[in-house]
Amino acid sequence: MNQYIDHTNLKPTATEADILKLCDEAKAYQFKSVCVHGSNVALAKAALQASDVEVCGVIGFPLGANTTATKVFEAQDSVANGATEIDMVLNIAKIIAHDEAYLVNEISKVKAVLPDKVLKVIIETCLLDDEQKVFATQCVIKGGADFVKTSTGFSTGGATIADVKLLSETSGGLIQVKAAGGVRSYADLQAMIKAGASRIGTSSGVALMQKETSQTDY
Repeated sequence: MNQYIDHTNLKPTATEADILKLCDEAKAYQFKSVCVHGSNVALAKAALQASDVEVCGVIGFPLGANTTATKVFEAQDSVANGATEIDMVLNIAKIIAHDEAYLVNEISKVKAVLPDKVLKVIIETCLLDDEQKVFATQCVIKGGADFVKTSTGFSTGGATIADVKLLSETSGGLIQVKAAGGVRSYADLQAMIKAGASRIGTSSGVALMQKETSQTDY
């Protein structure tokens, strides 16, 4: 189960010591990656240099309302600092407006600067109805990303079993699904994987591996 986990600290108050602790935990439990803000990518990369843990940088976080050019620059900057994976928040208003051209262009332009890196696209499911979730997932596929991700964990809600199933069914195996936000117990972890998630974003990775229930929001 450990290789499903993107061990995450995206708190605005996260200090250097917090990020180093995150990396130490990721090494100890051999998690798939650590997920951090762009300003912490280089620090995490250095801390994980002797391990197989990937470094994931977030862009357009947490609202997704940045310009496409800004997101492209953020992605390039994170990669230059050592990121091997990128989690990008899609423009939520453009999803609601069904602006497929804008969304596919944004995803494809970011993916173009990540030819050998993993791109996960966050659609913030808690703000969308089912039809919009399906539409957004289809745009993620057309844009050439590797994953559709449910949530930032900083909006009105996180991943649900129903959403993971819907995104997985819509993806049809063409892309993978990452569930994030609200995975607080080992039972939650198992349920998300059974529903179709192949990656889990959580700040509670250690608690999950110890089969404890976390009280955190993410």
